[in-house]
Amino acid sequence: MARPHPPTTSTRTIVRAAMLALTLALAACSGRPDGVMAPTTLTAEGTSAVDLLVVSTRNRTNDPARPFGGDRGDHASMNRVVVSIPPAAAREVGEIQWPTTVPADPARSFAVVRDDAIPERDGRAWFHATGKRRVLVFVHGFNTRYEEAVFRFAQIVHDSGTDFAPVLFTWPSRGSVFDYVYDRESTNWSRDTLEKLLRAAGEAPDVAEVTVMAHSMGSWLAVEALRGLALHGGVPKKIGNVILASPDLDVDVFERQIQRIGANPRVTLFVSRDDRALGLSKRLAGDVDRLGAIDPAQEPYRSRLEHHGVTVLDLTALKTGDELNHAKFARSPEVVRLLGSRLIAGQQVSENRVGLADRLGAVAMGAAGTVGSAASLAVSAPIAVFDADTRDSLGDRLGAVGRHATGTVTPVVDP
Repeated sequence: MARPHPPTTSTRTIVRAAMLALTLALAACSGRPDGVMAPTTLTAEGTSAVDLLVVSTRNRTNDPARPFGGDRGDHASMNRVVVSIPPAAAREVGEIQWPTTVPADPARSFAVVRDDAIPERDGRAWFHATGKRRVLVFVHGFNTRYEEAVFRFAQIVHDSGTDFAPVLFTWPSRGSVFDYVYDRESTNWSRDTLEKLLRAAGEAPDVAEVTVMAHSMGSWLAVEALRGLALHGGVPKKIGNVILASPDLDVDVFERQIQRIGANPRVTLFVSRDDRALGLSKRLAGDVDRLGAIDPAQEPYRSRLEHHGVTVLDLTALKTGDELNHAKFARSPEVVRLLGSRLIAGQQVSENRVGLADRLGAVAMGAAGTVGSAASLAVSAPIAVFDADTRDSLGDRLGAVGRHATGTVTPVVDP
């Protein structure tokens, strides 16, 4: 057997950069919540409640403050969790007020007010009790503890104002930046369970529509589950919309996956070229671009995404206070509202464009010929939207729009 070669200067540089990124990640994760899931009996005026169905492949513990850990469970579990959200005056859209005391004070922080284990057959009863016909399934990302997944999804559901019945799928993440490989294998281990959940939701006669939303490494799990559905009878027609936020996905692998899945469901991506977490992931993955950090205006990605009908929202210019720039989709008020008003329901940004500027705070819209057959929409966030269908629809209404050499969209007046 040949002796291993000593590390090259290039390799050492990559390792140093990876360690720096790990240090930044650890600093960003300091003061994380722990042991805050015990239900409280305290109440407060002006609070709101988010009623979640939580499906988990994590190991169940005997601690009500930490009901699920980061190891893999023997079987899937299902819980009904109700999270209280503080009054509007006590919080900003996109923020989570983590409990600082136990039991949590609903007047000041997010608080669990109900957490009941339920058998699988009662999941349908929970759905009926919501009085809704549409389902939103959320899959969290890498380095996420159980309580973080629950509170983050509750925040998204509340702040977006979506009227979908919210279902959280939480898989065994150990919540450590040093367990990247373990987390990745845990997503693979959880694929069959998520596939079963999506098929059950998509084939239920009382469900009219299913949207799947996934973040970071959870995007790999979600797309793999959809690929499994495609290979085993096809993706149910009711699963019409998939939203991938900061997807930690190899761009080449994603193209193979989307080819297998087909034209249904419609796919929307949130990307950001300054995503530090995906920068680290790229190094760990042999310097292959991650889907969530591409430039959608550049080839070959522009043509590939357009070919598959994928809509891309570029959040690079958006600043949210997220040190890693990896959770902009949940922390930006503009993006959260866009999720609730349009994307979760499967609408394209280019649809129903009358009044779009008022609803999204748009400062400029136009058909941007410089990005080929894709188009760009700049809003006050700012957010750039690349959608193969936008060019004609906006072009007919607004006419051609030029771009400065810097790439900024020239403001136009809607006639």
